[in-house]
Amino acid sequence: SVISIQREGRLNMGKWTRRAFITTGVVAGGGFAIGVALRPGHRAPELAGLVTEEGESLVNVWVKLDQNNVTTVIVPHSEMGQGAQTVLAQMLADEMDADWDLVRFEEAPPSPEYANYLLGYGVIGGAEIPKALAPTFDGLMLRVAKSMAMQITGGSLSIRSTGQYGMRIAGAAAREMLIEAAADTWQVPATEIQTEASHLIHAATNRRAPYAEFAPLAAQLSPPSTPELKSVDDFKIIGHDVQRLDIPSKVDGSAQFAMDVQVPGMVYATVQRSPVFGGEIAQIDDSAARSLPGVIDVVRVGGKKGEDAFAGKQNIGESVAVVAEGYWQAKQGLAALAIEWQNFGKDAVGSDDIFAQFDRDITAAVDRGNDRMQGDVAAALQNAAQVVEAEYRVPYLAHACMEPMNATAHVRDGHCEIWIGCQNPLGFRDAVAAALGFELEQVTLHNYFMGGGFGRRSNPDYAVQAALVAAQVQRPVQLIWSREEDIRQDHYRPAVRSRFRATIDANGDVASWENTYVDKHEPAEAPLIPYAVDAQDIGYVASPTNIPFGPWRSVDHTQHGFFTESFIDELAAAKEVDPYKFRAQLLRDKPRHLAVLNKAAAEAGWDQPLAPGRGRGIALQESFGTLVAEVVEVTVTDGDVKVDRVVAAVDPGLAVSPDGLKAQIESGIIYGLSAAMFGEVTIENGAVAQSNFHDYQILRMSDAPVIETHVINGGGPVGGAGEPGTPAVAPALANAIYNATGSRVRQLPLKNYDLKFRIEESDEVA
Repeated sequence: SVISIQREGRLNMGKWTRRAFITTGVVAGGGFAIGVALRPGHRAPELAGLVTEEGESLVNVWVKLDQNNVTTVIVPHSEMGQGAQTVLAQMLADEMDADWDLVRFEEAPPSPEYANYLLGYGVIGGAEIPKALAPTFDGLMLRVAKSMAMQITGGSLSIRSTGQYGMRIAGAAAREMLIEAAADTWQVPATEIQTEASHLIHAATNRRAPYAEFAPLAAQLSPPSTPELKSVDDFKIIGHDVQRLDIPSKVDGSAQFAMDVQVPGMVYATVQRSPVFGGEIAQIDDSAARSLPGVIDVVRVGGKKGEDAFAGKQNIGESVAVVAEGYWQAKQGLAALAIEWQNFGKDAVGSDDIFAQFDRDITAAVDRGNDRMQGDVAAALQNAAQVVEAEYRVPYLAHACMEPMNATAHVRDGHCEIWIGCQNPLGFRDAVAAALGFELEQVTLHNYFMGGGFGRRSNPDYAVQAALVAAQVQRPVQLIWSREEDIRQDHYRPAVRSRFRATIDANGDVASWENTYVDKHEPAEAPLIPYAVDAQDIGYVASPTNIPFGPWRSVDHTQHGFFTESFIDELAAAKEVDPYKFRAQLLRDKPRHLAVLNKAAAEAGWDQPLAPGRGRGIALQESFGTLVAEVVEVTVTDGDVKVDRVVAAVDPGLAVSPDGLKAQIESGIIYGLSAAMFGEVTIENGAVAQSNFHDYQILRMSDAPVIETHVINGGGPVGGAGEPGTPAVAPALANAIYNATGSRVRQLPLKNYDLKFRIEESDEVA
């Protein structure tokens, strides 16, 4: 998977490579430190001051122990509802043999020392580094990560990268060092010492002591370079359901989100950016706003003249903010502004123009790039017994996080302090510093739980706005976006048009597969198919627009999953064969793919007949290292579609937290259904037409289907959980509608699809 990082430009990183590592151990804070740091040298002394308080010892870059033997796991990922911080703590605690009742977590500070250097392994495309060169390469990648301010949560990478190749190793190394320290103290062989529930045990001498007792001595030992990891059969916490550590505070209300922040002397602000992307203020009359009770100031930020440091390659225009004693007063003041915008001719573009441009560029196929070219597509076309063609499209989508964008900032005496919920704390800190002309050390950032992220909170525009407003008013400012601003100033999932052609030969086999789509984004493998088709030509053409885009839950897998799994269904229909069995035949050499497909079909009762007006559809997608097959059941009445049931089969290699995995798959399905049924951002006169949940609908509880999730531990590398549930649901839904009605859905959302008319038209033709 790929995460995009914006600083002065855009960096695209590919799959993270798996590799174990340990470097050095040193004394720190009265305890001991293991430099699970991926570079030569002693890093723990630098980090101890960042993460420890009185009575705590840094046991490891990722672990500290207090005097009560409580283990705190320092997690380098943000919490936005996905539960990753708990699961990462699970992974370390299991390898460390820690007592789960004594395990806590805290988020790593936004310091360069906690930069996400593991992204560097994606650069080399999965190659293994020789042991002799590993320290040098690790040091280089850490320096790169620091310079790029990488501290990302996204791409379903937390568990399958940091967890597998950071947390587990850190826990195992700490355990071995504690054993060695106890063996030296007790004068017994290390092989005779056992660990259990955060204690060291020597049965022969009836000795038992807590881990915390041996931290000082263990600090003097050299850490093992390759600690022994547990086998699956030895796991006590990994692979089992445990209570999420963040849930109690969210239930009792003590959990802190960015909007809960209260700073002495704080005022509020809300903001409006140019409705047309890239526009600026031509002139403004703020007299009416300034006369309103509670309004303190009206300020302008950003724009081309200021060269928005946070905009990267996409200039997002100028903003105006109203600062007031309360949010409602600020909002009323914003509504009272009389603004004339300079749009630079970009206000003549609409969604129809954009899709027409896509069509022209696909047809022209100038400078077409290739994702996959294999076999002889031309020969297959020449010898085809049947040719099947189809074209699909999906619109721009907003993220629609339940907590709108917000940040609190205070700029004074050459220093900025900012309180925020974001997916890249170090990157946000860096962006704020750049926007203010500060050094990184002049910015302090506090990260909080997020009320939804989905990729939106990886873009620091709202953080920079807050800092720039606070710098002008010289008071702590809590900037809150209205829902309207949130919908109209997103970084959207890109709209895409995709064109297909396939051939069926005289034997009834699919002989070739051709696909051309607009705009290559991330991840690179999203348009590829798992099916056994000898000749394939999958490629893309560039068709840029000025609509800002960014990562959206499961990124391009959502678009291409809909395209490819709809088209494979159309091929089954052209052959007049069962779409599930058709897929199974084409997956005969891929046992893990076939297993999830078979499981979903079996649990859904695929062969059981349905009443008229009801239908089933199936789809399969591999994304973020996880295989997911989904069956959707629908009822179509008078052209209205009701999703009754979704059955998902999931193979993540190993479900580290089975209940957490199921929750994430269910969440992804709901998110994907919202998009498939209602999600659409349209452009009118260069601006987003939608503004709130009345015209950008999301799935309500009354519309939510029954969801059944079945987990298969297929034994492959550990895959992701947060995103793989989303891609398959839209094509499975469209395929179910075809099964129920005979009408094929080739563009989303369904709300625009006049299904009743098409059914009646089909009846008339019949």
